[in-house]
Amino acid sequence: MLKRRLEEILGKSIINTSGLGGGCIANAQKVETADGGCYLLKSGGLYGMFPKEANGLKEIAKSRTIAVPDVIAADDDFLLLSYIQSGPISPDFFRDFAFSYAQMHRYTNGQYGFYENNYIGETKQLNIPSDKEANDWTRFFFNKRLLYQFKLAESNDYVKQEMRQAFSKIEDNIDLIIGTSKEAPSLLHGDLWGGNYIAAQGGKVVLIDPAVYYGHREADLAMTKVFGGFPPAFYQYYNEAFPLLDGWEYRENIYRLYHILNHLNLFGSSYYSEALQLMRFYD
Repeated sequence: MLKRRLEEILGKSIINTSGLGGGCIANAQKVETADGGCYLLKSGGLYGMFPKEANGLKEIAKSRTIAVPDVIAADDDFLLLSYIQSGPISPDFFRDFAFSYAQMHRYTNGQYGFYENNYIGETKQLNIPSDKEANDWTRFFFNKRLLYQFKLAESNDYVKQEMRQAFSKIEDNIDLIIGTSKEAPSLLHGDLWGGNYIAAQGGKVVLIDPAVYYGHREADLAMTKVFGGFPPAFYQYYNEAFPLLDGWEYRENIYRLYHILNHLNLFGSSYYSEALQLMRFYD
């Protein structure tokens, strides 16, 4: 049934599909057509997730700063993208990546959040700001990111009293921890780590699997370090292209906390200790 739908969309006959590894939420397949065309098909996952991903890719593409796959078609149960053939990482790859990524962060919006909610992994990500959150990064980040994940962890029965006390201190001091943002809301990938970019043929970086919103770019950079980080040269070149504000090192853990709480909610108590440690950093 899906094959027939795709052939109608493409106007071409599909001659082969083959499974691709790497995804833990959706199924990924390479789709080949009779005229030699190649596409990436994502299916499975949460119903309604794929149009959100498509809109995030389109938002990044609109910035004209860094490459993403072309969105061919999206529906509640599938996403069809251009197929990106990977290639070797060139000596200049992370320099070019950093410069392009910095340019993406210079693409800004008039308020924080996004016009629709989307997903961070399989967790709903709240992006639509209240009137008070639209121009207040600290309020937006605490309410829509930390507090939402913390309440979800409570409902999943992952929160012990020691974490509840540590999070209460975060809430009391969040204005001091984050401070007042002096930058316009930047376009963020939202979930950038080593598995969410491709080194394409020709040495170009291509971003995939976004959880897009407009926020403080420090939050995006903090996510890149959750699983070990990129090579040091990436951060050096980024800071040359778009210097970070003083105090970013102190704020980094509060932004990492969002993603560790999300992993606690997605994958269970193995992330509890790390989440607690990040909270206690601000004791």
